[in-house]
This record gives sequence, structure tokens and C-alpha cells, in this order.
Amino acid sequence: MRRTALVLAVSALALLAGPQLSARSGGLLKLASHPEAETQTLDLAKRMIAIRSVRGPGNQTDKALGVVKDALVAGGWQAGEVEIAAMEDTAYMIATWPGSDPSLKPLVISGHMDVVEADPKDWTRDPFTPVVEDGILYGRGASDMKFDAALATASLIELRRQGYRPKRTIILQFSGDEETTMKTGRIIAERLKHAEMVINIDGGGGTYDEASGKPLYWTWQGAEKTYDDYQLEVTNPGGHSSAPRPENAIVQLSAALSKVGAYHFKPELSPLTKAYFEKAAQFEGDARLAAAMRAFAANPNDEAATATLRASPTYVGKIGTTCVPTMIHGGHAQNALPQRVTANVNCRVFPGHSREEIRAELERVIGMPEVKVTAISGEDSISSPASPMRADFGGAVEKAMKLVYPGVPVFPSQASGASDSMWYRALGVPSYGASPTFSKDSEDFAHGLNERVRLSNIKPGVNYFLILFTELSK
Repeated sequence: MRRTALVLAVSALALLAGPQLSARSGGLLKLASHPEAETQTLDLAKRMIAIRSVRGPGNQTDKALGVVKDALVAGGWQAGEVEIAAMEDTAYMIATWPGSDPSLKPLVISGHMDVVEADPKDWTRDPFTPVVEDGILYGRGASDMKFDAALATASLIELRRQGYRPKRTIILQFSGDEETTMKTGRIIAERLKHAEMVINIDGGGGTYDEASGKPLYWTWQGAEKTYDDYQLEVTNPGGHSSAPRPENAIVQLSAALSKVGAYHFKPELSPLTKAYFEKAAQFEGDARLAAAMRAFAANPNDEAATATLRASPTYVGKIGTTCVPTMIHGGHAQNALPQRVTANVNCRVFPGHSREEIRAELERVIGMPEVKVTAISGEDSISSPASPMRADFGGAVEKAMKLVYPGVPVFPSQASGASDSMWYRALGVPSYGASPTFSKDSEDFAHGLNERVRLSNIKPGVNYFLILFTELSK
């Protein structure tokens, strides 16, 4: 009886502390198997990929969210704890797993369920028919980000299956228009602005070595650049093309765009990007680029290092604000002088600069009173500060990665693109991109043709999420 009581007590403590995730065999760490979660991950991913959750006519984001809700309810959530809310032609989901201590702010797990458009005529395989070949899952949303959504969902269900009881409430949320207007992301963040922390599974991730296929390094995202569009406009009275005038709107706008194209914003470095360049330089195969990364991390005013990094598509977006013309419209007839010409300049702004600040700098660079510069992004984007490098988050991801991928370097990064994290950060809620999924750089086809993800990510991904979610909610 005393031995039985001791076993029960130890079992109870194990449930409170978290799941059993690994074992040692011959002194080596061996990942635990979670066959139900692993099988469910692939099943959910395939079912969601098969649903066309694309903005516009026929948008089925609500049905894809319904797949997640059904899985959660079957896994122990009450139906009322999983809310799917419609908005315009899309929808979003907020699922709550109540913690035992309501005084603690919740942990939010963030992602999105919509995907970018894909034309079947351009693909080798139909983008909305999931296909597994040679250990790779193909389909629109495979890497961005229905696989990660399935992985996180199945891992939470596994935690509940094992009897884990979170002390901190865990909220799983998926927006429905992250790839387009991002309106649902703003709504969700406003509703969850009381959160302690956000784990955005639509960010971060690992890199496989191109030759060996082994994990090379893993990064988490603690900041992102702001997406902003600016319209350049020139208007003239116009007239007959047989009587040219000194002021031609197309010529004037062309001169302005040339100035924008030739301009370089001041290079910048933050504690987060400094750490990135110092660590990532170790894995850069081009010795010249690696040396430039180290030099830039030591001194962002190093002109030679800056020029080298600016010439690289991989690093140009990481050293400061970039602005580039992307669209141009103008003229009304082949035989008439243009009356109105406009161009769009797309900027990715380094954290810490306002929309008006960048607009004023573009206006100064152009230096032509006849060119009107207007910020046109509206509410689709917002400037947000970097998340703090918190010890609790850092410790949790270090522990998870150390157990799942022993010896693989872990370091921070800053995203050049936008994600739903910006809405949380703008409200003062720390958000961290922390997907466990690894890929080769040569296999990164998010938003492109033949999108894919390797199924070898499933087992370590489940173990990673079980550790991460437990560490941050216990």
C-alpha cells in the first residue's frame, strides 16, 4: 500500500510538472514518440491544405478553422471554448484552455489559416490537393502555415491527453486574412491585449544543411520591419502630344523614382540584429559575406561591410529600412500629354521609425515640389517595437531545442516581412516567432510554386511544442 501510494504521488507530480518527453538510451538522448499526435499532425495538415482558404469569392477559411475546432472539441475542449467568428468573407478562431490560476495572464499561440492564391495550371501538383512524396508534403499552405497550425493543435491535444493541467491559461488563435488585409489579426490582438506573451508559430524556424540535410541552426524572431506603401503623384494640365511642354508628368515622376532607387537609408543595428549577425556569420558559406556580417555587427557605420551586405538579396533587408518602386500608372491616351501619373513605393521600415518620418525622408530625397508623397497603407499595417529579450522565453526555447536538436545553435533574428506579431507588439504585448519547422533554403517555396514541407519535422516538432507550451504555462 505504501509503495502504491508513492507511485501515485510521483505520477501526480509528473502530470503537474509536464509530459515525459524523452529518454536516454546508451547515454544518448532519444526523442519520445507520440504516435497519436504525430498521426494527427499529418491528418490535420492534409485536411486543411485541401480547403481553399483564399481571400475573395469562394473563401473557405471558416471551414479550415472548423477542422481545428472539431479536433479540439474531440480532444477535450468544450464547444463554447472554441470560438469561430465571421468577418467579411473570412473568419478567425480563438480557442481557450483555462488555466488553474485565473490571476495569471494567458499564453497566446498565434497563427493564421488563410493562404495566398495558387493557380493549378502553374503547379506540378494541384495546390489544393495534398500530396506526400518521398517524405515531403506538397500543397498550398504546407510551409505557410497549415503544417505548423496542425503541429501546434495536435501538440496541445497531446498535452491534454497526457493529463497536463496548465497553471496559465493557453489560448490558440488563428487569424483569417494575414496574407492580405490583416484585419482579423488586429481584432484578435485587441481582444487578447491582456496576454502575458505570444508565441507566433508563423515565424522563426530552422535551416537544414543543403548537402547533408542535417539541422544547421534555428532562429526565433523578436522583431519585424514595418510594411508601408507610399504613393508618388504628379499632375499636369496635359495637352496635345504634338506640342510638348517642359513639364511632363511621366518624365518628372521618372526622375523622382530614379532618386528613390538610388537612395540608401542609414544602416541600423539593434541588440537583436547584432546577435543575429554575430551568430549567423558562422554559417555563411561565402567568406566575404561572413566577414562583412561580423564587421557590420561590430560597427554599422563600416561602409565597406554595408556595401557588401547591401549587394546581397539575403542581407540587404536586415541592415536598415528599404524602399523600392513596385507599381506605376499614368497617361490617358497615346496622343496626349499625361495629366496624372502615380507610382507605388513599398518600404520595409526598421523598427523605431514612424510612417510620417519615412514619408518626410522620401519627400526630402526626391526634392521636387511637383511630386506629392502620400502614405497610403492605412490600417493594414502598424509600426511596432522589438519584443524584449526575455529570460523566460529564451530559457524555454533553449531548453526545447537542446532536447530536440542537441548542439544546434539557437539565436534571434528580425523578420523583413510583416506578421500578426506587429499588432501585439504595438499594444505592448511581447510576441516571438518560434516555429520548430526546419527547411533547406533551396526548398523555401512559401507563396510560390510547389510549396512543401518535410515530414521529418513532425516528431521533433511535437516534442518541441510539448516542452515549450509546458515551460511557459506551468
